[in-house]
Amino acid sequence: MSLYHARPTVADIRAMKGQRKLSMLFVETPEEAAAAADAGIDILSIIDPLWTPDMRQAAGSCFVQVGLLYGQLITAEDYLRAAHRVMQIGGDCCYCASALSTVKALADDGIPVVSHLGLIPSKATWTGGFKAVGKTADSAFAIWQQVQALEAAGAFGAELEVVPDRIAAEISRRSSLVMFGMGAGAGADAQYLFAEDVLGCTKQHRPRHAKSYRNFAAEYARLQAERRAAFAEFKADVDSGAYPGTEHSVPVADKELERFLSML
Repeated sequence: MSLYHARPTVADIRAMKGQRKLSMLFVETPEEAAAAADAGIDILSIIDPLWTPDMRQAAGSCFVQVGLLYGQLITAEDYLRAAHRVMQIGGDCCYCASALSTVKALADDGIPVVSHLGLIPSKATWTGGFKAVGKTADSAFAIWQQVQALEAAGAFGAELEVVPDRIAAEISRRSSLVMFGMGAGAGADAQYLFAEDVLGCTKQHRPRHAKSYRNFAAEYARLQAERRAAFAEFKADVDSGAYPGTEHSVPVADKELERFLSML
């Protein structure tokens, strides 16, 4: 492992391809990042608006992929400026779902780039909506052609999302790209889930490939009920005069109060 920092480099991640499976989580808070680092998660995915020095510190020795937001960035120059900024904060690579020419521009400028294959949520209309991609030989071969194009453009990895497991395995073993699999079976190089799914607090649709290990939704509901109860008790104390009590107030000596009153 490189000695210039304590976390894996792109070269390290590449060297792990075919040697061991990597774990990867999409996280949104420093608390999630820190917990993932403590748990030994290999790779974190964090979107650019949430990427800060505090997040870098919380991520510890995790390799971090920073997502550059498709649709908010438009031109290759937009992506280049954003990519250099997030790398200066301590990102280890950038996710880019834009055109091949943009992927190439980033790679040519020395930015490690991860792109996207299979179901790409921002472009799902081209593949029939939010469903698996690659279930026919023709559509699977189209993914393979996209893999080759990304290799030629200089990407080092790709998110491989909702692709049949045997198709994903064949693609992964034939490509130099590190495949970050999300709903792509055991043959991908990394297994990628959202922290909210792992914690059992999915905000929207829970995908088929998600697995929950805790029930944070119930815990959040319990905490919200406790929050309401505490606020109601505070209001009742204010209404009754029970709050504030003498223990919550700053005292003043009798003689100072008397002197103040005489001054008034």
